[in-house]
Amino acid sequence: MHSSSRVADGPLGRALVLHGGGAAGNAWEIGVVAGLLEAGLDVTHPDLTVGTSAGATVAAQLTAATPGDLLAAILDAAPRSPSPPAGRRTGSGSTVDHLERTNRIIAAASDAVDMRRRMGAAALELEAGLDGSWSARWRVVVAGRLPGARWPRRRLLITAVDARTGAPVTFDRGSCVDLVDAVAASTSSGLPYAIGDHRYIDGGYRRNENADLAIGYRRVLVLSPFGGRSRHPPEWGLQLAAQVHDLQAAGSAVDTIVPDAAALAAFGDDMMNLSARPAAARAGREQGRDAAARLADVWS
Repeated sequence: MHSSSRVADGPLGRALVLHGGGAAGNAWEIGVVAGLLEAGLDVTHPDLTVGTSAGATVAAQLTAATPGDLLAAILDAAPRSPSPPAGRRTGSGSTVDHLERTNRIIAAASDAVDMRRRMGAAALELEAGLDGSWSARWRVVVAGRLPGARWPRRRLLITAVDARTGAPVTFDRGSCVDLVDAVAASTSSGLPYAIGDHRYIDGGYRRNENADLAIGYRRVLVLSPFGGRSRHPPEWGLQLAAQVHDLQAAGSAVDTIVPDAAALAAFGDDMMNLSARPAAARAGREQGRDAAARLADVWS
């Protein structure tokens, strides 16, 4: 199995970075991209797309569907109950329990490398008490959200973390992993996702937005449903501000879109709330429309 973690050096083109944010954040990102397009700014064909966790799903969806169609599917969907998607309650309890557990792991870790190892070990411990079917069931859920298992020809990076070693992993079309498995690994937060004999956890444990993977690209647009916030100590350098600093130091022009007050109200207290998706998508759409003129110079 091959994975890559380096972006080619040099004055490359445009990069779109899509961070995680659960069900609500996923819908908000789709809304933002759709709103940008409605206002005349198309960001759906960058030279590089980086997808992490829920953003990995958006990144894969945008390779085969228009933002308008993705937005319409959210707005036209039947009302959903306010509960986490499949996998979030299996073995790891409720969303609140999951956050409390991972907060304890972060607090106990000495640095980011130690944190990743601890997160992986905790996920493997949870897996040990189950029947081994979770990965297969999660793959079915993820596959139902994507256009197919094949990678697009355009450059797409999907992030994850090796659960056994804590090493960051970046999947691309040169990896011996299909697109569904890559996205399933990147969105695997509570439990480790199995690909062959390997186990992976959420790509957000690598470096939150993972915008640093766009170093070398001239123009970078980052969508961050969590607003650049990080649960990690600032000295670890995982937060969005540190990533933007790295990009700018390397010569990139960087812009970010984070949720405004309307979007935060739409999210509510639980980003995993499926019933928040329509309101989150509408809020994102409005933000995209409003941001298009400001971003035109950065993206052109």
